[in-house]
Amino acid sequence: MKKPLNIGLIGYGFMGRTHSNAFGKVSNFFDVPYQPVLKTICARNGERANAFAEKWGFESHETDWRKLVDSKSIDLIDIASPNDTHAEIAVAAAKAGKMVMCEKPLGRNPVESEAMVNAVESAGVPNMVWYNYRRVPAVTLAKHLIDEGRLGRIFHYRTVFLQDWTISSDLPQGGEGLWRLDAAVAGSGVTGDLLAHNIDTAMWLNGPIAEVTAMTETFIKTRKHNLTGKDEPVRIDDASAFLARFQNGSLATFEATRYARGHKALYTLEINGEKASIIWDLHDLHRLQYFDHRDEGQLRGWRSIHITDSDHPYMKNWWVPGLQIGYEHTFVHQVADFLAGLAESKCAAPTFRDALQTDYVVAAVLKSAANKTWEKLPC
Repeated sequence: MKKPLNIGLIGYGFMGRTHSNAFGKVSNFFDVPYQPVLKTICARNGERANAFAEKWGFESHETDWRKLVDSKSIDLIDIASPNDTHAEIAVAAAKAGKMVMCEKPLGRNPVESEAMVNAVESAGVPNMVWYNYRRVPAVTLAKHLIDEGRLGRIFHYRTVFLQDWTISSDLPQGGEGLWRLDAAVAGSGVTGDLLAHNIDTAMWLNGPIAEVTAMTETFIKTRKHNLTGKDEPVRIDDASAFLARFQNGSLATFEATRYARGHKALYTLEINGEKASIIWDLHDLHRLQYFDHRDEGQLRGWRSIHITDSDHPYMKNWWVPGLQIGYEHTFVHQVADFLAGLAESKCAAPTFRDALQTDYVVAAVLKSAANKTWEKLPC
């Protein structure tokens, strides 16, 4: 009989759905040591929270996150609410002895994130941040190939995350659904929202970043604010691009924007090593493009590896070879690894401390763009 793990989820938006699905599905496909129980969903709107509970199978709903954190029936607090709520909830949950999982970015800035790290580490509670792209099987396979030395010395890392949903000047900022355009809630724009994913994946694959130089742009300077009804300055970055040098000496380019017409979620990465290169594209997430210079000359070329076989990361838990999985499965993988870590009394990555390193890079990028300087990262 698996030990139940009672989940208290805060937030019922897009991420609330992905997390609920992951907790609900993980035991169907993975042999995990705990059985997640969708205990309570918490959100400010009680009527909608109740509807969410009924749809996703939560036993109850709550409108006050403090009551959820204090509840003796909850083992794990999962934070899927807007960024300005992350720090206060996480610190309180840790002090209450709860396990804590949190959506990215960890905090709106390193000060908040450091407080969150100190809270979970002082309390000694398991913690994790939902940087789910690490657990796309093709990206995980890329990690294995790099760690095995298949690429040799790494020279270049290049990555983009392109969207187009904020181009209209009629789009307001703030409030439900549009809080990502409000710097007071989000902390930053595409650097903390989109590039945070690229940065986390890059440092996981290629090691720490040593220094950055960046530029950002806010294309539409004022937007109507949904909460005040007034035109107010836009203080987030609409586009962000930076150069980076990793501690291993490799060079990198990072770019993110919400103004790339025609792109809804184009996330790509390419890594060039002395022996081999890798390309991955979220639009074709079940494939890894691989070039190995050691291949026989006449047959040397890019190959497309279809990541569906049972010896590929995570895939033995799903369908038969040839049948692919999708975006939502990465969250299931994250829950499976978190639960496996619990059984071994260790935190599966990325932990709060891991995510803090990403927040340091985000802060350095924004500082560099403001000051037009190179910024070094903490060693």
